[in-house]
Amino acid sequence: MLFRAALTALGAATSVAALPSLVVQGSQFVNPTTGDAFQIVGVAYQIGGSAGYDPNHGKDPLSNGDICRRDAALMQMLGINTIRVYNLDPNLNHDECASIFNAAGMYMLIDVNSPLVGESLVSYQPWTSYYEAYVNRTFAIVENFKNYPNLLAFFSGNEVIDSVKTAADVPPYIRAVTRDLKNYIKNHAPRAIPVGYSAADVRDVLEDTWNYFQCAINGNANDMSRADIFALNSYSWCGNSNFHQSSYDQLVALFQTTSVPVFYSEFGCNTPSPRVFTEIGTIYGPNMTGVFSGGVVYEYAQEPNNYGLVTVNSDNSVDLLADYRTLQNQYAKLDFKSVQGVKASGKTVKPPTCSESLIKEDGFNNNFTLPVPPPGVQKLIDNGISPKLNGKIIDVSDWKVTQSVQDVNGSKLSNLAVKPLADGEYNTASPTQSGSSSNSSQTSHNASPQLAPLGALSGALFAIPAIVATSFAIGFTMV
Repeated sequence: MLFRAALTALGAATSVAALPSLVVQGSQFVNPTTGDAFQIVGVAYQIGGSAGYDPNHGKDPLSNGDICRRDAALMQMLGINTIRVYNLDPNLNHDECASIFNAAGMYMLIDVNSPLVGESLVSYQPWTSYYEAYVNRTFAIVENFKNYPNLLAFFSGNEVIDSVKTAADVPPYIRAVTRDLKNYIKNHAPRAIPVGYSAADVRDVLEDTWNYFQCAINGNANDMSRADIFALNSYSWCGNSNFHQSSYDQLVALFQTTSVPVFYSEFGCNTPSPRVFTEIGTIYGPNMTGVFSGGVVYEYAQEPNNYGLVTVNSDNSVDLLADYRTLQNQYAKLDFKSVQGVKASGKTVKPPTCSESLIKEDGFNNNFTLPVPPPGVQKLIDNGISPKLNGKIIDVSDWKVTQSVQDVNGSKLSNLAVKPLADGEYNTASPTQSGSSSNSSQTSHNASPQLAPLGALSGALFAIPAIVATSFAIGFTMV
């Protein structure tokens, strides 16, 4: 039975333009319209931390449009073009948040797992966590997000391997989940969506982890269990470090021959604090952009671990932290029009053939015979899951931020709003020398004013587009 639910509101609504869905070509993300390689300028987005995911109360980081609107406006000023979201409920409607971030020029990296029991693989005895209900939930995440053009990729696992001990059993199961997701996407999604792994930057196992997931079983480059992307959570650059002291040079050397896009799925060491983010110029500079595809700063909202760019208060007001201003200034030093305007190489690198000899560390699993799908899973892959909640881009009625936002010096930001970008554009930081710049056909230098210096009133006034409609629908389909 087909159920439809729609919420219709009277009043003006802005037609939402769409980001171009990026594709993987060799070791790069590529804009298929322009042929340019894409660099991720991202931030980890998990309002409330793990507590922000509460399926018992219908709550996750992308379930509240008012909150997403507030944060998208602040991320636009920062220069962000991608968010990473860890814990999501496939039973919730994410249309408004996905549409807001799409209009703001931001892609989404989505983890299919959560920390709750039964919603992720476990490192030890992983066969106990690989069963139909778990896999069904990962497919439900696919169904929920597959129709959003600004979906960049799915992560099938995050730091499941963090030592040789945890690598003893779980690697074949991560590849199996990747295989299941890719087969499901092939059968039920409107386009190819990359699936990959987010690794801990633990050097004892990093190279083996990368080789295990990027290699091709029997030399078949179309092997469905092979990762489409590989990312790492790395905190090796601390303070005023450099390319060599941080060991970034070692990472570039390690991934020089990668057959898939590699990027930082987390970075931003917080010693010293406040952070100085001097790694930004290197990550998006000539030493790295030929190998790495950018990275995701950890993280947007402050938690007890002290990595936040902003503090979100109990009344949903926001206080900007010093890290926000510092990161904004570091981004503004770069010419992102040039960074994002590099033509893709068009080269493909043949992946290594999976073999025991690829794995160097004793105790790291070197078996490439994968577990078969659990009972019932192949039927889901063939026929699709039911019920399922399919998301879609919708018209958004209001771009204005209603919550109070306080600058680092205590002054209030006024007239804050999301600035919807033109069709095909993604968000880009404004260069320091001009404070704003004109839009190109595919990338947007956000023309919002820079935050005022300390001691002055900050403001960010965004024009609301004149293209309006008389009503809008927040719609989803339940099958």
